[in-house]
Amino acid sequence: MIDSGATAFILVCTALVMLMTPGVGLFYGGLVRRKNLISMIALAFIAFALVSIQWVLFGYSLAFGSDIHGVIGGLEYALLQGVGMEGDGIPDLLFMVFQMVFAGLTLAIVTSGVAERIKISSFVVFALLWTTLVYDPLAHWAWGGGWAASMGALDFAGGTVVHISSGFSALALALVIGKRLGFGSQEMAPSNIPLVLLGGALLWFGWFGFNAGSALAADGLAASAFVATNVAAAAGALSWLCAAWIRGRPGSVGIISGAIAGLVAITPAAGFVDPMAAIPIGAAAGLVCYGALLFRVRHGWDESLDAWAIHGVGGIFGALATGVFAVAVIGGVDGLLYGNPGQLLIQAVDVAVVVAYAFGVTYILAKVIDAVMGLRVTEEEEYVGLDIAQHGESVRV
Repeated sequence: MIDSGATAFILVCTALVMLMTPGVGLFYGGLVRRKNLISMIALAFIAFALVSIQWVLFGYSLAFGSDIHGVIGGLEYALLQGVGMEGDGIPDLLFMVFQMVFAGLTLAIVTSGVAERIKISSFVVFALLWTTLVYDPLAHWAWGGGWAASMGALDFAGGTVVHISSGFSALALALVIGKRLGFGSQEMAPSNIPLVLLGGALLWFGWFGFNAGSALAADGLAASAFVATNVAAAAGALSWLCAAWIRGRPGSVGIISGAIAGLVAITPAAGFVDPMAAIPIGAAAGLVCYGALLFRVRHGWDESLDAWAIHGVGGIFGALATGVFAVAVIGGVDGLLYGNPGQLLIQAVDVAVVVAYAFGVTYILAKVIDAVMGLRVTEEEEYVGLDIAQHGESVRV
């Protein structure tokens, strides 16, 4: 039976999550130098377009097809066979496309690791391989009946599948492709901070569909996740602001980064914790992710849009916090604070495997692509900027 209310709700949530992908493009575009602004936004659109085709051809089936040894799904849904207008509560087609926008967003986040220096052709090849070999298996593990779900790992809306995977994949890519020319010796300040704030606002807005929509119904759980999402974002913004203020000036980029850190951390927990728990989760995430950013800077890693610090580290914190704050009256499972320390252990095992898998497979893929076709543009193209070198366009004042 199809529930018209739930269907309408998830249709809106799907559109909200789709909006997050260009939001990532705007957020990243404002953080890079002006000569690469168009390129960063374009990568987000390319990511969404590629995943949209891959997902309907076979990606959805690999993620949600019949379980094969807890690792991957079968191919019975390839080309959307058997995925129609009927379903349990919402149409199967709607569930498919709701999951598709998650995959597109995740790939867009990964572009942080190659900002201002990747060839479009190499990105296209990497994107298709990464989505197939990294994202699809992780989605199956958590949501498609794979080993993580069987073990009892909790991931309401993508703490491991989306955020840990994208953050650690971005770091692996950055290490393989190498630092930008002049990194550490030349100023590489953000070109357009208002664009960063606009992108961040779209992410905050879209995150309501991301988390509340993961209830897959217009019900009390969706409302609880919605409130927890907003509270965590606010707490993360304020804690990052305070930490940055103590060290100097409270920059606006830091404020919106803290909000995103809070959003990342509450993502796996939104449907398992009381909304009031979102305050300590979000506030702590802002501090943890700010510390991760400082760690990245000290070690000279050119993953300078900070997918690793915010999404990777924030995803780890959120997944572990889920094992601490989960309460049965919300999501049916108790965590450490409510007498079930075993849940925290399960979360830790899940986190460790996802970190190792996402980083390791991405590193290997990047190495192979770099050896076969080269990941990076030429020095001349990098100097001119990818807007002109790759797209033949430029930002005009």
